[in-house]
Amino acid sequence: MLKLQQTLGWVQSVDSRLCVKVSHTGQYRLIRHFFRAISRMGDGMFWYLLMLVIAVTQGQHGLYVCLHMLTAGLTGTLVYKWLKHRTSRPRPFQVRQDVLLSGTPLDYFSFPSGHTLHAVAFGMVAVHYYPQLFPIVYPFVVLVGISRVVLGLHYPSDVLAGAAVGYLIVMSYALVF
Repeated sequence: MLKLQQTLGWVQSVDSRLCVKVSHTGQYRLIRHFFRAISRMGDGMFWYLLMLVIAVTQGQHGLYVCLHMLTAGLTGTLVYKWLKHRTSRPRPFQVRQDVLLSGTPLDYFSFPSGHTLHAVAFGMVAVHYYPQLFPIVYPFVVLVGISRVVLGLHYPSDVLAGAAVGYLIVMSYALVF
């Protein structure tokens, strides 16, 4: 039990230090503006535009894909809101004064990253049906996750947990769709 506590303490320490270092890259205007734009598009704008393009260009099959994406997104919202309120993990800038806050939080709690959860879920569904979207979608998914730490809104572990939950949601829907 002591070894587990020591390991968890070490992981938390690394997570916290990495959060501080990455958040300080936001002091550079170009980096800050770039990741704010990525984060803003990750609020939904990118995904809704992608769904619109798929629905308009792919007909009935595109509507089916959009329904799959929307179902994964709704499930993701329910799961991440439940997890956020269950864990009540404060955002890094609320705990550490040395975290540089460069973005605006959408809610109070940090764990898991909803942006990352949704980016992974939407991205996986879209690429499952349209593999040719991979070179556009997956770099965007990675940038959304990075943006959350750069902006000082999440710990790296929040982003990894959000990605894992998004993945698990999509994999559970693979049994249904």
